[in-house]
Amino acid sequence: MASLTAGRGISGHAFCQVVLLLAVVLSPGVVHGSGSGGFEKISAILMFGDSIVDPGNNNHRLTEARANFPPYGQDFPGGVATGRFSNGLVPGDLLASKLGVKELLPPYLSDKLQPNDLLTGVAFASGGSGYDPLTSTLSTARSSAEQLELFHDYKEELAALVGEEEMTRVISQAVFFTIMGANDIVNNYFAVPLRRHDYDLPSYMDFLVSSAINFTTTLNVMGAKKIGIVGVPPLGCCPSQITLGGSPSRECEPSRNQASLLFNSKLSKEIQRLNVERNSSGSKFVYIDIFYNLLDLIQNPAFYGFKEVNEGCCGSTVLSAAIFIAYHNACPNANDYIFWDGFHPTEKAYNIVVDKLIQQNRKYLV
Repeated sequence: MASLTAGRGISGHAFCQVVLLLAVVLSPGVVHGSGSGGFEKISAILMFGDSIVDPGNNNHRLTEARANFPPYGQDFPGGVATGRFSNGLVPGDLLASKLGVKELLPPYLSDKLQPNDLLTGVAFASGGSGYDPLTSTLSTARSSAEQLELFHDYKEELAALVGEEEMTRVISQAVFFTIMGANDIVNNYFAVPLRRHDYDLPSYMDFLVSSAINFTTTLNVMGAKKIGIVGVPPLGCCPSQITLGGSPSRECEPSRNQASLLFNSKLSKEIQRLNVERNSSGSKFVYIDIFYNLLDLIQNPAFYGFKEVNEGCCGSTVLSAAIFIAYHNACPNANDYIFWDGFHPTEKAYNIVVDKLIQQNRKYLV
């Protein structure tokens, strides 16, 4: 497999940094990823998925699924549009920070990636991706299979930096997350109904879940020991899907929420089976619910300090996201909104949901 990162070598200027880094890495007693949260066993965070967790891997890709321009990033440190599909941080950043690993989870394909980033984790996620390979083809995103190829290249690059043994340790003590499926359901089944010619909804969910489990087991074979598999959110409550549903009262679109629940139910059961099957290998597979955690915000907005539930700060249609809102004006008060654009939540909403996810799954992550 040809390296997709060839040419991103270590310059002479950075050589001294690498030598110092190696001295730290190989020193006895040093624990990586230690922080105030008590997650000392986590060496790195490695993230796979779609635009919910893509921090900028699509920036140089010819695709509509990009966010490296305003108004994206208006509340990111420095007000920079980095490629994250939000007004600020995204879940990968928040997980890395709250689990005591580092403050930001960078894109693996960043031309500014530093040696220490390889040791503490990166994101391979690509906006528009899905478990179904057709989904990525339609959006010209990196497929889940291509994200696994990037992970293969990452392992080789890390081994070249710190040696095979240390690379293996970092991978085995890392926490992996994968979050996909939303684009498969919303875009590939409902919006562009190609898959509906071949599958009814339950059989398509079976296909997606099978693909998700195959992706997860491949990660496990490649060295991942702790994998959090995140379900899909209540897709019918995204502003764009509410608009498509045509509800005059702006209520969540029921058929997309039913599809979300069906996918999550089937995925959860398969992950339980996988845990039993591979328990002896020391691997952990954790189903992480995002559906009810985000729905809680939507149903109880005032409790969490939100005023706008079913409208996006940047708009509420399928064209209120990605390149379609490049350099458009956003609302001035993003903290009042659960959703930033037609599909993606605000940093404030992500922050609350990630706190819930960590609280619920803390015992599985260490």
